[in-house]
Order: sequence, then structure tokens, then C-alpha cells
Amino acid sequence: MKGILYTFFISMVPVIELRGGIPAGVAAGLPVFWAALVSIIGNMIPVPFVLFFIRKLLVWMEQKSSLLGRFAKMLRDKADANKEKVLKYEFWGLVLLVAIPLPGTGAYTGALVAAMVDMQIKRAVPAIFIGVVIAAIIVSLVTTGVVAMW
Repeated sequence: MKGILYTFFISMVPVIELRGGIPAGVAAGLPVFWAALVSIIGNMIPVPFVLFFIRKLLVWMEQKSSLLGRFAKMLRDKADANKEKVLKYEFWGLVLLVAIPLPGTGAYTGALVAAMVDMQIKRAVPAIFIGVVIAAIIVSLVTTGVVAMW
């Protein structure tokens, strides 16, 4: 149970997400399938909250202090840098953005970009979910050594 909770909470952390959750779960003794499943669930839980509240949070941060305002600007810039893919390819662009297991991609970035381009939640959540599952498969294959990443 300890390994499951460990994996679950690591997968909820921005930037780390399931890219760190799956290897951490396997290192904690979970079979790769269970590490991936728990990581997918943990990675998806914050998504609706980001989609619903990120715009209000960014406005609040900008009004609260200059330090928080700079952080909010950094998040907006990150969304702007990735929104071309999403605007051009919509659903599949968002899937691709979330699925590529590289820094600056993932469920949080996908949800941030989807919110910033006003993508409907009923389209954003399935796209993010499909991307998270693809990322979990890739990370699982790399974690088990089936596929080597350079």
C-alpha cells in the first residue's frame, strides 16, 4: 500500500507527473502495470481543477504580488509557447502535447493550454486522458528497458 500511495502522490506533482511516478513506483516494488495505472489516476486527478480554476488563479496571482505575477506570466508564456499545436490540430494536438514524455509537456501543461485556448472541457479531458495513457505506455517501456531513450 505504501508503494501505491507513494506512486499516486508523485504522479500528482507538477513537472514530475507520471514520468517520475512510474519509475518511482517500480523502484518501490510495484509491478510496472500497477505503477502505470496508479500514475495515470494520480496524474489525471488535478486536471479538472486546472481546467476550471487556472484563469482565476493567474488573475489572483497577478494582483497579489509582483513575484506571483511573474510566476503567472511564466505560466501564460508556457501556454502560449504550446498553444499553436493545440489550435492547429485541436483534439489531437492536445493529445500529442500531453503524450510526449519530455520536460514542459504533460497533463498540467495540456490542461493549462486547453484552458487558455478556451477548449471545451468535454473535449479537453478525453484528449488529456489519451495523452496521459500514451505517455504512461512510453514511460513504462523505458522503465522496463524495452525501449531505450537517448
